[in-house]
Amino acid sequence: MLELLRWEFSLFAFYFLHLLSIITGYWVLGMVLGSLVSVFGKNKLHSMFDAMRGKELGLFGLIPASLIGIASPICTYGTIPIAAAFAKKGMPEDWLAAFMVSSILLNPQLLFFTTVLGRTAFVMRFVFCFLLGITAGLLVYFFFRKRDRKFFNFKKFDEIQNRDTDPNIILRFLKNLWRNVKATGPALLIGITLAALFERFIPTDAMADLFGRYQAFGRLMAASIGVPLYICGGATIPLLMSWLASGMSLGIAITFMIAGQAMKIINLGAIKIILGKKHFLFYILFFVLTSFLSGLLVDAIGIDRGVIRPWVFLY
Repeated sequence: MLELLRWEFSLFAFYFLHLLSIITGYWVLGMVLGSLVSVFGKNKLHSMFDAMRGKELGLFGLIPASLIGIASPICTYGTIPIAAAFAKKGMPEDWLAAFMVSSILLNPQLLFFTTVLGRTAFVMRFVFCFLLGITAGLLVYFFFRKRDRKFFNFKKFDEIQNRDTDPNIILRFLKNLWRNVKATGPALLIGITLAALFERFIPTDAMADLFGRYQAFGRLMAASIGVPLYICGGATIPLLMSWLASGMSLGIAITFMIAGQAMKIINLGAIKIILGKKHFLFYILFFVLTSFLSGLLVDAIGIDRGVIRPWVFLY
C-alpha cells in the first residue's frame, strides 16, 4: 500500500512540476507586464478615458472605452470605484458599461498569461472581450438611456486610494509587483495542483467525450463550472491546458473564460450593489448568453482547428 501511495505521489509530482515549468515563465512575465502598466501607464489610461468626455464621439466612443478597459490593470473592486469617479464627472453610461465589462473580463496580466494556451486562444480572448464590452455599451445605450432611473448606482463607492506612491520609481514598481505576486501566486499553485490531479486521475476519453463529442452539453458545463472554479483568472489556465489537451474545443474554453471571469463569486456582491436586483439579473443573463454564443461561434467557424469556414453563416 505504501509503495502504491509513493508511486501515485511521484506521478502527481511529475505532472505538477511539468505544468509548473511550462506556466511559470508566462506567469512571471505577465506579472511584470501588469506592474509596468499599473505603475507607468494606469493614470495615463484613465486620463485618456476622462478626456473622451469633451468629445462628440457618440457610439464610436464605445470602441476606445472597451480598449481602455482591457488595458486597465485593475481588478473588479478597483474598476468599480474608478467608474464611480467617471460617473460623477458625467461620463455617459454606455461608455461606462463598455469600460467596466471589458475591464472585468480582461487585463494585461491575464491576456499575456493566456498566451500559454496558444496564439489563437490569445487572439480570441482579446477579440471577444473587446466585442462584449461594446455590446454591453450598445445595450445600455438603446434600452436605458431614456429612462429616468440610471443603470448604475455608484453612491456606495468612492474612488480608491492610489497605492503606487513611493517616490523611488524602482521601489514603486517592486512593491506593485510583490502585491501582484501575493494576489495571484497562491491561486496559481491551486490551479496547477487541480490540473495535475486532473491529469493523473481523470480518464482522457471521458473528457474527450464531454468536451468533444457532446459539445453542446460541454459548453453548458463550461459556463456553469466556470463560476465556482474562478477564484483567479490565471489559476484556471493550467486547468484549461489540461482540458484542451483532452479534447475540449477552443469555443468551450472561451465560454469558460468569459462566464467564469464575469461571474466570479468574490465579485458578484460588489456588482450587485452598483446594479440593483433587476439590473443584476440582466448582467447574469447577458454573460450566460454571450459566453455560450461566443463559444458556439468560435466552434462554428472552426477557429480551434485553424480552418475558418465563413459559409457556416449561410445555413
